[in-house]
Amino acid sequence: MNTKRIQELIQLMTDYGLNEMELEQEGLKVKFIKRPYGVVEQTMIPGPVVSHREFQTAPAASQGKADKAPSNLAEIKAPMVGTFYRAPSPEADPYVRVGDVIHKGDVICIIEAMKLMNEVKSEVDGKIVNILSENAEPVEFGQALFQIEPL
Repeated sequence: MNTKRIQELIQLMTDYGLNEMELEQEGLKVKFIKRPYGVVEQTMIPGPVVSHREFQTAPAASQGKADKAPSNLAEIKAPMVGTFYRAPSPEADPYVRVGDVIHKGDVICIIEAMKLMNEVKSEVDGKIVNILSENAEPVEFGQALFQIEPL
């Protein structure tokens, strides 16, 4: 496998928003893993391969929380597919916490898509009641990220 082929595989991961990819070809086995910024892994321990189907079910579990919420709460949803980050960097404080009062236009999180950091801004004035996504986890388009009590 040459460097051009490796670059093509990395570009494929980026294009499809993959965090992990494994390929075996002609007796050569290669595994690519994309980690969130600031995460360093010192050892690699073989584990189960996560299928695309398992990633599909995770947002549905988060949506289940949102369905049980009182109807007066507003939801801020993911505007794109990507990786959800609560803070601008691993060592920084999160943009918002449960109980914080936010205003329309405030940055409340970042979604990384294709190595671009996209700020998600509040669409309403209100108080954060619930944060429905975990830091550094994949999110789907339209997935509820926050529940807000409008002011």
